[in-house]
Amino acid sequence: MSADNTAFAERYAVAWCSGEPVLVAAFFADEGWLSINGGEPAVGREAIAAVARDFMEAFPDLVVSFDGLEERDDRLLFHWTLTGTHTGPGGTGNAVRFSGHESWRLDAEGLIAESLGHYDEAEYRRQLEQGQAPDR
Repeated sequence: MSADNTAFAERYAVAWCSGEPVLVAAFFADEGWLSINGGEPAVGREAIAAVARDFMEAFPDLVVSFDGLEERDDRLLFHWTLTGTHTGPGGTGNAVRFSGHESWRLDAEGLIAESLGHYDEAEYRRQLEQGQAPDR
């Protein structure tokens, strides 16, 4: 694993914690894209910033922890854990903690050209409605 890739992943997690959606989008190529759980891709930095903004507004205390990075064929898997309290607009007030990963393909400049994000959406929805399980 390249130290440069690990440092990139660490900075990416910090960007998610910054409250500044454009900092997340800056890790993507101009026409890079992000798809979460097989949904419609957000294409381009403006659209990616909008996705980040939605999470940051929903969870004003958002923390994304970098859990690890692994190489898989021509991709990097960025493993993360998100914690926060759903106190943004329409929020439930419940705390959540869930993990997932993004499968990245980097371009020649070392920016994210493609990101396929995945997390357990059913568990996420359960935590939004009921809060974290006590043992988490």
